[in-house]
Amino acid sequence: MLSILAAGSIFFPGLFLLSKRGLKKAPGLGLSEGDATIVSARLVSSIQAIMASSAGYIIASSCEDIIEDQHWLTSTYILFAVPYFAYDIYAMFLCYWHKLQVKGHEEEGGRPKPMGSAVASYLRREFLMVLHHVVMVTICFPVSVFWRQGKGDYFQGVMFMAELSTPSVCLGKILIQYKKQHTLLHKVNGALMLVTFFICRVLLFPYLYYAYSRYASIPLYTVPFGAPWQYNVGAFCLMAPQVYWFTLICRGAFRLFTGASRSRPPAALNKQDGGCYPGQGAPLPPPANGYSPVPHQADRETDTH
Repeated sequence: MLSILAAGSIFFPGLFLLSKRGLKKAPGLGLSEGDATIVSARLVSSIQAIMASSAGYIIASSCEDIIEDQHWLTSTYILFAVPYFAYDIYAMFLCYWHKLQVKGHEEEGGRPKPMGSAVASYLRREFLMVLHHVVMVTICFPVSVFWRQGKGDYFQGVMFMAELSTPSVCLGKILIQYKKQHTLLHKVNGALMLVTFFICRVLLFPYLYYAYSRYASIPLYTVPFGAPWQYNVGAFCLMAPQVYWFTLICRGAFRLFTGASRSRPPAALNKQDGGCYPGQGAPLPPPANGYSPVPHQADRETDTH
């Protein structure tokens, strides 16, 4: 167990550092420290998502009995991936910190924001995502590894596949970072993100109840009443932020495809969106999983995964 935890603790930060170094040194790229940090963080998130989704598919497809069947990859990948959530809190802060440095340089003549103030601001702005990651480590990890007692590997595998939406979210952020939010690629990726997020993160929990109703040969509407209250509370707590983030994605997608974001006058666009980061007079990037609910911030990137 400890060796798998140690492997994950080395793999994700190591991949981040290796990616950042490569992006800074690669011929033709030569990204700045800030750009390399942000792109590397999203690359690592995408790789973790692909690994989790692949593991989930293998687990779910191998379980004929959705309650009793077990697969060795279930607990193994949980142990390997749990350090990712601790790493990702720090990686998101690094991205936030670099954006603050650029904003502070433009607005305050190069005076950096104090670290303590930056941490407090980051925790306030990304409270929901940080809380999500903390819960994954402190509650979901022990429940999945110890409390389940080897039952329900199928459900765990299906939940792994929720990560299928992450690569499109990360690509969208990178496209916005490099001012490609009005390209065809961004629109196609936005549509893909909308579909995958809805299927893999919003419909996920109703599907789990449906799968159990078929297994137990009982009506779907009776499953919540027959399941232990801990399952219902856990499903609600995990699903609620997904629904919230999905509503933000829908708002952003609506503005993107209706062209609302293009209705801003050029002067306002130049003032708010100059360069790869928010410019002088622009507010900080909003916290949302994809898009901001505020109309004039529709084309800004966010730091959630």
